Amino acid sequence: MLIRALQYVQSASSSRSFSSNALVEAIKHVEIGILSGNYQEHIHRRGFSSPCAGNMCTVAFISTSTKKGLTTSAFEAFSKLEIFGDSKEGNGSCTIQEKDYLRESQNSKAGLYILDLIDQGSIKPGYTLYNKLLKKCTQLGKLREGRMVHEHFLKSKLNFDLFTLNTIINMYTKCGNLDDAKKIFDEMPCRDMVTWTALITGYSQNGRPEEALALFPQMIKVGLEPNQFTFASLLKASGSAATDKPGRQVHGFVVKCGYSSDVYVASSLVDTYARFDRIKEAQLVFDRMLRKNEVSWNALIAFYARKGEGGDALKMFWRMQSEGFKPTHFTYASVFKACASTESLEQGKWVHAHMLKSGGKLIAFAGNTLLDMYAKAGSIEDARKIFDRLENRDVVSWNSMLTGFAQHGQAREAAERFEEMLKIGVLPNFITFLCVLTACSHGGLVNEGLYYYELMKKYNVEPHVDHYVTKVDLLGRAGLLNEAVDVIKEMPIEPTSAIWGALLSACSMHKNTELGIFAGERCIELNPTDSGPHMILSNIYASVGRLSDVARVRKRMREIGLKKEPGISWVKTGNTDHVFVANDDAHPLNVEIRKMWGKVSEKIKQAGYVPDTSHVLVFTDQQEREARLQVHRS
Repeated sequence: MLIRALQYVQSASSSRSFSSNALVEAIKHVEIGILSGNYQEHIHRRGFSSPCAGNMCTVAFISTSTKKGLTTSAFEAFSKLEIFGDSKEGNGSCTIQEKDYLRESQNSKAGLYILDLIDQGSIKPGYTLYNKLLKKCTQLGKLREGRMVHEHFLKSKLNFDLFTLNTIINMYTKCGNLDDAKKIFDEMPCRDMVTWTALITGYSQNGRPEEALALFPQMIKVGLEPNQFTFASLLKASGSAATDKPGRQVHGFVVKCGYSSDVYVASSLVDTYARFDRIKEAQLVFDRMLRKNEVSWNALIAFYARKGEGGDALKMFWRMQSEGFKPTHFTYASVFKACASTESLEQGKWVHAHMLKSGGKLIAFAGNTLLDMYAKAGSIEDARKIFDRLENRDVVSWNSMLTGFAQHGQAREAAERFEEMLKIGVLPNFITFLCVLTACSHGGLVNEGLYYYELMKKYNVEPHVDHYVTKVDLLGRAGLLNEAVDVIKEMPIEPTSAIWGALLSACSMHKNTELGIFAGERCIELNPTDSGPHMILSNIYASVGRLSDVARVRKRMREIGLKKEPGISWVKTGNTDHVFVANDDAHPLNVEIRKMWGKVSEKIKQAGYVPDTSHVLVFTDQQEREARLQVHRS
C-alpha cells in the first residue's frame, strides 16, 4: 500500500507539499508490519529524501507503530529521526505545511511516545534508552521534555549510573538550566572528570564565569586532573573575569598537566590573554604552538583589531594565509574592524575583494563590520550597497547603516531607513533609537527626533542616559534651551556630566552665557578630569570679557595637571598620510602649505565667511585673532 501511495503522490502532483502530506496519510493506514525497518529505504528511493519530508514520515511512522503495538519498529524509527535544523539546505527547501508538521517532532513528542510505551510495559526501560532520549532533547534544546525524561528515569528505579547522570547534567546545562544541573551535581554520590567538566562548561557558556572558576580548585582538591575540554572551558571563563589573574593561574596548570601543545587549549590561552591586552603573553603562546588552527589566528587578529592596530591585524591576516589557513567570517570581521578603526579604506577594499574571490558570502556577521568600515571611512554609498546586498540582515545591520547616515549628516536618509525597518517588522533596540535620535539631532530634525523618542515606549525600550544626552543635544542644537533644561529637570535619573556637557555646548553655540556657566560648573564638578568642559567654559567667560574667571579656570586645569590634547588632522594623498599637529611646523612642505592656505582663506572670505574671534584669548588686533583661528590650537 505504501509503495502504491508513493507512486500515486508522485504522479498526481509535482508539489512536494502535496506529496509529503499524502504520504503521511498513507503511512497512517498502511500495514506497518510489512515495512519494518525498510520504510525509510522506500521513502528515499521514491524521492522523499529531504530532512523535512523524511522527518514528517518518520514521526507519522512512530505514531502509527506505537498505536499498533510495534514497539521495536517505533524505537528504531525514533533513533533514526533527523534533527530539523541541522541541514541549512533542508531548512530552506521546507514548505510551510512540512514545518508545521515537523514542529510536532521538534517538541520531542516522538520521544515522549517512547515514555508512554515504557509506562504501558511494552518497552523495558534501560540506560541506553534514556541516554538516547536525553541526547535528543539536548540536541533540540527542549528543556521541558528533557525534564520529563529525567523524572521518568528517577521513577524507573534503575540503579545509579554515572554515565546517565552526566548526560542529564549536560542536558540541563545545554538548555540553560544551571540550577537543576548543580542540584544533581551536589546530590551525586560520586563524580568523574566528565561530571566536573560538564558543569564548568555550563557555567562558562552561560555567562557565569565566577562559578565556573570556583569549581576548579574543588576539582583539584578531590584529586581529579583536568583534560583539554576542562581547560578550554576554564580559559573561556577566565576571559570574562575581572582581572587576568585566573587566566594566568589556569595557564600554570595547563603547563603542569602537559596540555601546552594542545591546539584547542593553546588557542583558548591566546584568546584569554588577548582579552586582557596582554599581547606579549598572547603572542608568545601563539608563536610556541606546534600546530595552529583558525581559532588561534582569529584570536590574535581580533586582539589587534580591538586595539585599533590595523597594520598588525593585516600583517597577521596575510601571514595566516601564507601558512595555509583559510580565513573565516570571524577573520574577515576582525580585519574589517581593524580597517575601520584606522580608516584604512583602500586596505579594507583589498580585503573585501579577497573575501569575494574566496567565495565568501555577505552574511550579517562579517557584512556588518564591512558596512561599518565603509561608513566610518566616509564612503557612505559603498556602505549603502553592502547593506542592500546583505543576506539575512539583522538589527545590527540596520543600526550600522543608521549610524553611518548619522555620522555623515544624512538625517533624512536615516529617518527613512528607520521607517523602512519598522515597516518590515524588524524590532528596534535601544541602540537603534540612539542612532536615529543622533541623526535627527545632527540634522536639525527636532519634531522627528521628539516623535522617535516617544516611540520608544511602544517598543518597550527604556531610555538610557545616552538617550537623554541625545534629547538634550537635539533641543540644544535647535536653540530650545529652556526645553532642554526641562528635560534635565524631569529625568528619573541624576544628570551626568555628559548631559550637562550637551547643554554646555548648546549654550556656547547660542551664546547663553548665564546658563552655559551653570552647566559648565556642574559638568566640571561631576567630571573634573575632562579638559573639554574646562575649555568651553573658559571660552564662554572670555566671550563676555570675564578674564579673571578665564584665569581661574586655566589655573584649576594647571593645578590638577589637566592639559588640552593638541589638535591633530591628516590628509591622505596616494599612499602617504600627511599629519598636522597644533604648534608643529615640522612638515617639509610647511612654507608651501601656508602660502596655499593664504590664497584659500581669501576666497573663503569672498564667499561670505566671517570668523568669530570672540573666544581667541590674545590681546592683539583683529587680523592676528583671525590668524589664530586658521591653525590648530593647543
